[in-house]
Amino acid sequence: MSTSASQNCPNVLNYGSCSDATCEYFHNIFTCEICSFVFPDNDAFQLHLASRQHNNRVSGISAVLRCSICQMNISGLPSWYQHINGNKHLKKAIHQGLSPNVEPIAPESRGTSILCDLCQFIVPHYYWEKHLKGDRHVSREMFSRYKSAAEEAEADKNDVSVEGFFDLDFVPPELAAQGLNSDLKICTTSPHSKCRLVEMRLASNQGSRVRDSGFSISGSGVKPALSSVRPIILRLTFRTPFVGRCEDRIELTFEDTQLRKRFIIARTLKAIVGDKAAYAKLKPSAPYKPRPKGARKQINERDVVEGIRPPAMRVIPYVGKLPEAKIPAPLRTLLEGSESIGKVVKQIKRIYIPQAIESENYGRFFKHLLWIEEAKMEQDLERYDIPDAVLTRYNKYYFLPVPGLAEKRPSVLVGDRMLVQEQGSTDSRWFEGHVHVVRQAEVGLCFHSAFGRYSEGRKFHVRFKLSRIPLRRQHYAMDTVFMEERVLFPLLPHLPHGPVQTKRHISLSLYNPLISKNEPQYQAVVSILTLPSGSAPFVVFGPPGTGKTITIVEAIRQVLAHNPQARVLACAPSNSAADLLASRLKVGLTRDQLFRFYAPSRFKNQVSDDLLPYTYVNADGHFGVPPPGKVRMASFRAIVTTCLSASVAHGIGMARGHFTHIFIDEAGQATEPEAFVSIKTMADSKTNIILSGDPKQLGPIIRSGIARELGLEKSYLERLMERDVYDVREGYGKCVVKLTKNFRSHNSILAFPNVKFYDNDLQPHASPATINYYLKSSYLPNKMFPIVFHAVSGKDDREASSPSFFNIDETLLVKSYVQQLKEDRRFRTTDADIGVITPYHAQGSKIRSTLRSVADGVKVGSVEEFQGQERKVVIISTVRSSKEFVEYDLRHTLGFVANPRRFNVAVTRAQALLIIIGDPQVLSLDPLWRSFLNYVYLNKGWTGPDITWNPHATVNEAGGYDQAVRDAANVDMNEFTRRIETLTMAEVDDEVDGAVDLPWRDLE
Repeated sequence: MSTSASQNCPNVLNYGSCSDATCEYFHNIFTCEICSFVFPDNDAFQLHLASRQHNNRVSGISAVLRCSICQMNISGLPSWYQHINGNKHLKKAIHQGLSPNVEPIAPESRGTSILCDLCQFIVPHYYWEKHLKGDRHVSREMFSRYKSAAEEAEADKNDVSVEGFFDLDFVPPELAAQGLNSDLKICTTSPHSKCRLVEMRLASNQGSRVRDSGFSISGSGVKPALSSVRPIILRLTFRTPFVGRCEDRIELTFEDTQLRKRFIIARTLKAIVGDKAAYAKLKPSAPYKPRPKGARKQINERDVVEGIRPPAMRVIPYVGKLPEAKIPAPLRTLLEGSESIGKVVKQIKRIYIPQAIESENYGRFFKHLLWIEEAKMEQDLERYDIPDAVLTRYNKYYFLPVPGLAEKRPSVLVGDRMLVQEQGSTDSRWFEGHVHVVRQAEVGLCFHSAFGRYSEGRKFHVRFKLSRIPLRRQHYAMDTVFMEERVLFPLLPHLPHGPVQTKRHISLSLYNPLISKNEPQYQAVVSILTLPSGSAPFVVFGPPGTGKTITIVEAIRQVLAHNPQARVLACAPSNSAADLLASRLKVGLTRDQLFRFYAPSRFKNQVSDDLLPYTYVNADGHFGVPPPGKVRMASFRAIVTTCLSASVAHGIGMARGHFTHIFIDEAGQATEPEAFVSIKTMADSKTNIILSGDPKQLGPIIRSGIARELGLEKSYLERLMERDVYDVREGYGKCVVKLTKNFRSHNSILAFPNVKFYDNDLQPHASPATINYYLKSSYLPNKMFPIVFHAVSGKDDREASSPSFFNIDETLLVKSYVQQLKEDRRFRTTDADIGVITPYHAQGSKIRSTLRSVADGVKVGSVEEFQGQERKVVIISTVRSSKEFVEYDLRHTLGFVANPRRFNVAVTRAQALLIIIGDPQVLSLDPLWRSFLNYVYLNKGWTGPDITWNPHATVNEAGGYDQAVRDAANVDMNEFTRRIETLTMAEVDDEVDGAVDLPWRDLE
């Protein structure tokens, strides 16, 4: 690092020095020799020194790779892929007659730098000492010493050898339960051996994590001596009633009595309790290899030949155009940089985000969050690119098989775009294909006529392009000038004046008579019905199983019945939630009163037959809106759409303020810009807005960690509920009602989330015949407690290039439970009664394939897919499991399993039986999971290997358990390393104070 002459002086920048005495430039320029960057002033230089990129270079965090063709070091994988795709590299490869797609080799030290062999990083000479003291290097050094000690311990030594079967591989569960014995033989090749066995112990019985590994060892007598004629035989026993993976280490300490030295020989013990054939069917087809970042080149839009848009895109007669709203170039550059999320967030806050969000800057704030999310969505979509696709032509369509299409990975709709280029193409031209047909496993594309030059069988590189229409709709909404304080930032003066109307004041003729017996539901309906025009948004806070959608439907019907001028726009974040609203509303409304709008990209076979009469389908079979001359959209009393499709009302020219009420069901699952597509385009000063949902359950799915950090994951519903006026005790009946009667779950299932998330307000009111169904069944360790935690030590794997985790041990346990449930003649259970929840897509795929021959009708899905649903039996597979304590990290080990809302939704789907399968050593790192595991254990719902912590101890809500495990692991490693280093032929000192009695030696 140095300072040198020049500040944008062309002489210095071009020639390295300036001798012009009349030069007006200030010649004090700052250069970072480590990063090869030049800075015009000290402020910029100091900012760089504090950057992640610079510190990574200093500490050696950024890996350095070497190109064998160009004979140069390249910093980091992104730079590596840019390098091998660059023209200079390609020219050198051609000149040398080599393929440009070479694998990187180890870097080499240069004159000004040193290669750290341990870290495999290039470090400048003057930062070498700092690097050696860095946390990462010290950690690697310690782990390297531990590995070296372990390898040393595994070696036979001093003519002593240890023989036997130490890796039992797969052990059938019935054999493991009975117990499996094998002999461990200790022998010596020396006829004059003076060695004896001093001690034998298992690693599981020492250190800071004492546990039952299933292994035990016994021998004949104490401190037996070794003989070349008669070996020592030890009995190694493996016995466990539980399936899963078991691992331990036996440490044998020997003493050479002649040399008075001790040494250790160790062996690693392993066993997998399970069916070997079943594991083989589920194992990864190929080792996991992460997809490199930065390998995808940007495509110049001028190189793209436009395709043919599908007719569905022209079905709706929109009166205006959506804004392009492309990501600003400086913001994209910032997002594509190498800085950490924390630092990018700080920069974005400083440059783009206002200090306080107000009505005037509200739209600008959310537009930037939408751009940030869009950038991450584009990046994630790269994963699905197909490098060697074959297209099959049929009439005007080219059909492309898309792996994962049936599971919406990726989600492809009619109108989406893909870019296609022939493999090995010498020009930069890409062809744009619009999706016209979507089938189970393939899509039909339409290209420009010039694409017809390609013959059958050619291979193509296919890129998926993000559909920006949903984002552009949200940008359009954010650009509107509707920004009423009572909607955006409601305060006490915005609430209705006077006393709250209650059941005593208003007697309603209810469409659903059960509501009359539920005071909070009745109060919500009355409050919504009597809201003055232009009130603050009203919230129906509906915890799990409390009937919020039923309440909203009743409120809509009452509003329409009592006010002939009322017009309702009812929205929900998903089509399934909107369909539920429409199917319940159609019971009391005619086809002329109720309209269910679907986007033209949706197909008729995706809509239930009973809802089709409430839609409009044109002659080509596409959903749309009635054309002029038919029933006008403005004549319907209630229109039901998704939150994003609600833009159709404004898009076709309906007047702002046409709807007296805008209802958004499951509002907690929508981003705030999504929710405001309807509000900011159609509401006026008199429109009443009603939201229903639960801010304690799942929020919207946000891909960008930066957007989450800046607040995009917080829904409009949740933001309102954080405001003082929405305190349930203060605003009850005026702007919020909390539903408290739970009609879903057994009280034992409800009790924990009730205390943790709902202030213990929920009251169990479910049918005893349903919720008590599995009591006294064989599935329950405690026959009156319908929760099971099945502890299993498994192994999380990843498949080929997919980063999603799966766990074979848990997959087979899920299958076992489902089989038992299906075969039980006393507690009869159908496929429809069972739901399997797992947070990882790969685990869901493995479970589905395993259940195909057993219970094909069992729904297996993510937590998000189960929100709003319930099953008599819910089985949760948590997946994450790890044997490597050294690398424990709560964020990476638990992933999004450690998400309070995801936890809340998962455990509140069950009505009568909740089974959780997981590794308690991993789950207990999270305070919420530790509390729940304690709750299950203390209620005797535990099965599998025993708990390894004190379940009575107060849980530290601040966490830190992952660090405690890492610290304990470090202590254990250091202790093991120290013992190996000191006892490897270390001298024996039988009498510590024996020197007292020895005569002094005469030195003369």
